[in-house]
Amino acid sequence: MAANDSSVHVNIDSVIMVQVLISLFLCINFLLIAVFFMKDFFYTTMRYIFFALTLISDCVILILSDFLLILAYFQITIHVSLCLIVYVALSLYAFVTPLTLTVMTLERFVAICMPLRHGELCSTRSTLHCILIIHGISALPCVVFLSIFFAFASHSYYTQSSECAVQKFTLYTWHGHFRSAISQFYFLIMVIIIMFSYFKIMKVARAASGQNRKSTWKGLRTVVLHGFQLFLCLLQLWCPFIEAAVLQINLVLYINVRYFNYIMFILSPRCLSPLIYGLRDEKFSAALRSFVLCGLYKKHYSN
Repeated sequence: MAANDSSVHVNIDSVIMVQVLISLFLCINFLLIAVFFMKDFFYTTMRYIFFALTLISDCVILILSDFLLILAYFQITIHVSLCLIVYVALSLYAFVTPLTLTVMTLERFVAICMPLRHGELCSTRSTLHCILIIHGISALPCVVFLSIFFAFASHSYYTQSSECAVQKFTLYTWHGHFRSAISQFYFLIMVIIIMFSYFKIMKVARAASGQNRKSTWKGLRTVVLHGFQLFLCLLQLWCPFIEAAVLQINLVLYINVRYFNYIMFILSPRCLSPLIYGLRDEKFSAALRSFVLCGLYKKHYSN
């Protein structure tokens, strides 16, 4: 965005609408996190621990992305080193959420296709190991990209203040292409894993009968929702390329496209996690209603 054209940016109504949406999503996520810590069953079960991890990851992304939006709207400059910290956190948790969704899909695959080994493979200890692995894998692209940035950026670059944006750390065109290639490779692997799990679960669902059939098809629908959420995250990777092309055409259109992409591919995927487990899961939904109604639902439910 041109510095000398302060009249061309997202209008205040759009910014206010984003604040309302983010506040709503954060309230829902914090409520679900509170419910998660209410019962031992939730924080000792793999799928619920991963659910809480996606909620925390989404909260980090929502808060930091909103912070950058406000800085951009009011054209506030910050120190590059502080911007670097924000960028690292955003880059890390941009991968944590889709990787966690992939592991949650594998957990459903094990529960349905390998039920006798589910207790062994999906223990609390295994869950903690998986969380460490998820963060380690998520940090790899960021470490590689920052190593390249440190190798090419001058020392004076770190001491200046400017508007905070990802483009500040993309010194050359090939830097952006390299980052995108790594991201797309990650998402390709995740798509393959989710598709593999989907077809394996579908095979079991067709052979199942009675209550097992109902449970299996529910697990299959969960995998489909994870896949859709991952698809939205994948589309986010293409946003910079679309925005760069639109910028060459019209600045106002560029601002509108960036705003649309932010709503559709950054905010929207963050509202699906509460839907998948917070509302669809019977145990968590019952605990949520009991918490919201101060125990009244629990009394009614037990009667």
